[in-house]
Amino acid sequence: MEVSANIILGDCNEKLKEIEDNSIDLIVTSPPYADSRKSTYGGISPDKYVEWFLPISRGLLRVLKPTGTFVLNIKEKVVSGERHTYVMRLILEMQKQGWLWTEEFIWHKKNCYPGKWSNRFRDAWERLLQFNKQKKFNMYQEEVMVPTGDWAKTRLKNLSETDKIRDTSRAGSGFGKNISNWLDRDKAYPTNVLHLATECNNKNHSAAFPKVLPEWFIKLFTREGDTVLDPFMGSGTTIEVAQKMRRNSVGIEISPEYFGMVKNKIKAVEYYLCKEREIYETNKSK
Repeated sequence: MEVSANIILGDCNEKLKEIEDNSIDLIVTSPPYADSRKSTYGGISPDKYVEWFLPISRGLLRVLKPTGTFVLNIKEKVVSGERHTYVMRLILEMQKQGWLWTEEFIWHKKNCYPGKWSNRFRDAWERLLQFNKQKKFNMYQEEVMVPTGDWAKTRLKNLSETDKIRDTSRAGSGFGKNISNWLDRDKAYPTNVLHLATECNNKNHSAAFPKVLPEWFIKLFTREGDTVLDPFMGSGTTIEVAQKMRRNSVGIEISPEYFGMVKNKIKAVEYYLCKEREIYETNKSK
């Protein structure tokens, strides 16, 4: 399957206007956090963050398909020893725009360094907020199932009568309380906590995604041939992963340096996919 990677240089608030309405299946992005990456992106004060982001989220709402999903990686900032509320305020304002705050995933950073301040410890997690335009959206849960583990062998043998009661699920899952419906022989559905290591000493970007992070959401919310958008492309991790997974991708980046870097990455992935296709066609003809 032929896929395209379209990268755009410029401010996403303006460049989103070039993207068609209802054309994107999945948005996965990590905008600059409040007062972060000042040398590259200028830094946005926590008090002004919601005001800054709302025009962008309005543009994302327009380009996302009704069946699509928006995953926003963001974290709070501590100001004068107190957690700032800009993330919570942003969620409430985005709901007013028409977004549904469907789910919240937690990214547990397995290799986070320890730390201590006078009134707190270092964060070892970040938020991944899931937003949708409607209650029914594309989601392929079987694609992210995890190994069940030995615990299920004894747990499923000893199901109580309560465990087997099949209630009508209000959420429409159809599973009810029967635990055996949540599993197959070897795999189970995951939780909403992702235990992933960060990309240490990444020379390409100061805050790069680990590749497995966008990969997990691309598996969960898209199929081959769908289109993935990252409006804060950075070093292009989401675009690179989407391309390798045979999804079309669109990336927007304001930094010419990062834009050029991603351009080279795309060429390398295109070469890789071309060679892979040649090998497949050769083996097919034998």
